[in-house]
Amino acid sequence: MSAQLSQDELKKQAAWKAVEYVKSGMKVGLGTGSTAAFAVERIGELLANGTLKDIICVPTSTRTQEQATSLSIPLATLDEVPKLDVAIDGADEVDPALNVVKGRGGALLREKMVEMASDTFVCIVDETKLVDGLGGSKLAMPVEIVQFCWKYNLERLKNLPEVAGCEAKLRMEGDSPYVTDNSNYIVDLYFDNPIKDSYAAAKAISDLEGVVDHGLFLDMVTTCIIAGSDGVVVKEK
Repeated sequence: MSAQLSQDELKKQAAWKAVEYVKSGMKVGLGTGSTAAFAVERIGELLANGTLKDIICVPTSTRTQEQATSLSIPLATLDEVPKLDVAIDGADEVDPALNVVKGRGGALLREKMVEMASDTFVCIVDETKLVDGLGGSKLAMPVEIVQFCWKYNLERLKNLPEVAGCEAKLRMEGDSPYVTDNSNYIVDLYFDNPIKDSYAAAKAISDLEGVVDHGLFLDMVTTCIIAGSDGVVVKEK
């Protein structure tokens, strides 16, 4: 029967399981994206019915902030709450070591800040997000860059030996460049084959002046909840 579940239903299963890690009195990071939205919705329900009490949440995007506000979830910023107990967020790719690619929704910088400030990062995905190596889905691995001289940095990214063979494209929204919540642009990197050394790639990308951050989230996930045709699987780091 579970094999008949839609991708959205699988995401919801994973999200609800992740919310079990949230206890009353906690400070919680709220992720961005379709899977994280189910977790935000569930937290709102549990607050409304009194199951959860006295939690404060830090959203990772304007979109998540708006959803949380609509559900009357108490919100703060990292300025006000610099240490979080747990963050719940989705991912675009997950490798066997629980390293992940994030940011296809455009919120990678705030996601990384919030998740690095959390004692526990619970990652929620459906089984389609599993890859043998990061970059293996052949979909975008985002890099957030400043708008100033973006073509210069796009070319530099494309020519880094650590990401050799990748295709680099400026993310667009209609006829204009996509702009993040932080007023930056995103260059998406596409790979025919998985990145050979994600750690070397992450460092090389970060070392470029004008790069703000990238979608390689390495050694950050502590728990990964995967919903698939065989049910929900929990993997611990």
